Amino acid sequence: MHNEARAALRSNSLYTGLLLAGLGSILFSAKAIVAKLTYQYGVNALTVLGFRMLLALPVFLLIAYWQMRKVKAGQLKPLTLKQMFELLVLGFLGYYLASLLDFMGLERISASLERLILFLSPTFVLLLSAVFLRKKILPKQWLALALSYLGVGLVFVQDLSFSGDDVLLGSFFVLGSALSYSIYLIASGELIKNIGSTRLVAYAMSISAVYTLIHLISAQGWGVLIQPAPVYGLSVLHAVFHTVLPTFMTMWAVERIGAPMSAQMGLVGPVSVLFLASWFLDEPITVVQILGTVCVLAGALVLGKKR
Repeated sequence: MHNEARAALRSNSLYTGLLLAGLGSILFSAKAIVAKLTYQYGVNALTVLGFRMLLALPVFLLIAYWQMRKVKAGQLKPLTLKQMFELLVLGFLGYYLASLLDFMGLERISASLERLILFLSPTFVLLLSAVFLRKKILPKQWLALALSYLGVGLVFVQDLSFSGDDVLLGSFFVLGSALSYSIYLIASGELIKNIGSTRLVAYAMSISAVYTLIHLISAQGWGVLIQPAPVYGLSVLHAVFHTVLPTFMTMWAVERIGAPMSAQMGLVGPVSVLFLASWFLDEPITVVQILGTVCVLAGALVLGKKR
């Protein structure tokens, strides 16, 4: 009976983890839809990002304070000066610069193309690891790279024929976002082992919010806080459902089913954006988009399989 109970608990934990990972991926991906809707009110990428971080900041500060209480109680080790500096750099790269470039790209390209380009992050991690960490790229990984870039290339060429130079510049911004986030992932590997994912996310997100708000106020002044009510409404949605909740859903999923399986469930993100963009933004779903998405997902599946 005890074995059956343990098996049932493991099964429940598995399904809960899969559900959290899938839902978290969809919510993360859907931020592109909310950003596009917010742009309709005449705001720019920096304003969208600034309002997102401003409204999410209290939650992450609260979690950071809770982690600090644990340090004072002796339950966690205090941060070293080196770790503090690393957090300052990671907060800049992972959540400020990457997000800013992403939203600048969304001003110019479709949500579907943005999601596909961002999904190249795992391939950037692979290439950067090969160059800087001397990790060998296996034949199947070259296949994954080829499939992923073929998929993005198909959608990119189609969008370029519709919108011209804006697509080229927007794609460049989103590529920069994916590269910045990939560097963040590689650089955060050792730090996560030393301070834990909860502390890293809370501190890095809080630091990123400070960078963003300094940039926002210095560039646009305090008057930027006066916006139409829909901008505030969409920004609350953005902060809660596309920033805070998916961050913790992903963390809880990793605790239950591990990072590799959580990453596999993350594949539903690009697919969901394809249909969400059609539903909310009236972006057409074309055969080329579907084919490109299939190629990118196939590449990610090949890349995600165990050696």
